Order: sequence, then C-alpha cells, then structure tokens
Amino acid sequence: MSDNCTCREPSARDVGRFLAQYASWMTGCGATCIRIEKNVNRIAATYGKRVELTIMPRHVQMSVSDHGDEAECLTLNTSVKATPISFALNTRLSELSWKISDRKLPLATARFMFDRIISADYGLHRWLVLLSVSCANASFCRLFGGDAVAMGVVAVATMAGYWLKTFLLERHIDVRAVFILCSFVSAVLGCSDILFSLGSTPDIALGTSVLYLVPGIPFLNSFSDMLYRHYICAFSRFADATVLTCCLSAGLCLGMLAMNVGMF
Repeated sequence: MSDNCTCREPSARDVGRFLAQYASWMTGCGATCIRIEKNVNRIAATYGKRVELTIMPRHVQMSVSDHGDEAECLTLNTSVKATPISFALNTRLSELSWKISDRKLPLATARFMFDRIISADYGLHRWLVLLSVSCANASFCRLFGGDAVAMGVVAVATMAGYWLKTFLLERHIDVRAVFILCSFVSAVLGCSDILFSLGSTPDIALGTSVLYLVPGIPFLNSFSDMLYRHYICAFSRFADATVLTCCLSAGLCLGMLAMNVGMF
C-alpha cells in the first residue's frame, strides 16, 4: 500500500481531533488566524479531508468531512491552549504542517511529532534572556536620546521588572496584575535618575524604563487578523493589548506618585 493511501485512511473523527488540538496550540502560542487556517487546511488536504474553521478569542470550532461527502461532517469545539507566546513553537508547528504535506506522513506519526513539539522546552537560558532584554531596553533609551547614566538606570529597572514578571507568571498570577506590579517596580527604579540628579536626561530614563512591557505582538496580530477579515479575533487581541497597555500605564503612574515625581 502506498504512503498516499496510508495518509487517507484516518477517519474524519481522528483527523478532526488532531486538527482541533493543533489549532488550539497554534492560537495559544500567538499565530495569526491566516497562518492557522493555511496550516490546518494543508494538513486536512493531505488526509483527504475538508475543514471549515472558525477561530474565536477563546475557542476554535471546526467541521471536518471527507471530500465529496460534505453532507456528513464532524463538528468539534476546543478551548484555546493557555500558553505563552512563542515564536519557536509557532515555527515548529508550521514546519510540521509542511512535513505532513510533503512527506505524506501517517496520522499516528504526525501525532507523535506533534506531541514532541509541544512538550519540548524552547526557552533560552533565563539569565541570558534577562540580560538581552535589559540591554535592548537600554538601547531604546539611547535611541530616544538618553545619556549613559540613563541607559544604566533603564537597564537596572528593566532587569528588576522583567525578573519579577517571569517570577509571577510562573506562579500563574493574573497577567494584568503582573503588568501593574512590574511597571510600578521599573518606574520606581527609573525615578532614581530624577531624585538623585544622576544624569542629564532623567525624563527619558523614566519614560523608557517600562517599554519592555509594551504588548507589541498582540497589537501586530490584531492588525493582521483585521486585514484578513477575522474581525472578532482582531478586536479581541486589540482589546487584550489595550488592557495590558492600560495596566502598564497604571503601574507607571503609581510609581511616579509613590516617588513624588510630577507627571506634568
């Protein structure tokens, strides 16, 4: 029996369950709706199935049927996997869809590879990430005209805030509370440039000390979803990003208030 025939053996139920889990993880790790649609349809076509996919903010719904037999279809509804945004996981799952399509992998093999991908650790060494984020935010300070002292203050404020963010998220603290606390800590440390007259650009140090918290990926994904007419997901991601930005601003204002630094 050829590989192509082997790939067409799975039932709509088996393929649907696999695709529902696949789409759930793709959505959770930060993939755009258009990428999820293309990957899911690519896998479904490999196994001779037709998929109608609906991506919602917290759920993924799909109807799976055999080609030429759309009258009988299986409908599945699954929750979006709660997982941190990960470009590495996003890329590996997308590569899996191409491997399934190009190599005509049996469903059992595809499921085995999928389980290995989602169980792998894609995180870099936490201290390396902490140092990289601190240097990057200090570079933003310089980009906006900050002096060397301001860059040092921003690096320290970013390091403390990002470490706190990682610590709290690992303990499953609500992300909105995490953003408020982290921006508060970074703002308090950023105010030291103003309180102790350490440099000539203290306002830039304070303003850039919380830039590492700006939710850029949700904003970009919402714009991409809007372009491809996934308006519900686009609005949801934009709303989530806006809420996090408001939490960031609240923490910044609280930090300035606690250090008695005027906002105007």
